[in-house]
Amino acid sequence: MPIDKALMAGSTTLLVLSLLAEGEKYGYQMIAELARRSDNTFQLKEGTLYPILHALEKEGRVKSFRREAENGRERKYYRITPAGLALLQDKAEEWRLFSEKVNAVVQGCTPVGA
Repeated sequence: MPIDKALMAGSTTLLVLSLLAEGEKYGYQMIAELARRSDNTFQLKEGTLYPILHALEKEGRVKSFRREAENGRERKYYRITPAGLALLQDKAEEWRLFSEKVNAVVQGCTPVGA
């Protein structure tokens, strides 16, 4: 079943920062890794990824740099900054809380402490 694009839009920053927290990556590498890990559920297009990366870079959450790849081509890589790691922690906690509450409603459970 395809995932609603509105759900995807709310989680792309979290997904991108999560990938970069593991190490520097270039754009296509992030797209491929996200698709692989999600069993092709998340298939970001370049037109979606790069505006996210540029906004994160403008906010100081990621830094970009150019480096020659193994094939001799120059690529633009991205790495997460300390400010990006802080945002990732906030977004991960926000996602944890959100998904916990959605699951409580969907599964008909009463949240702990209610």
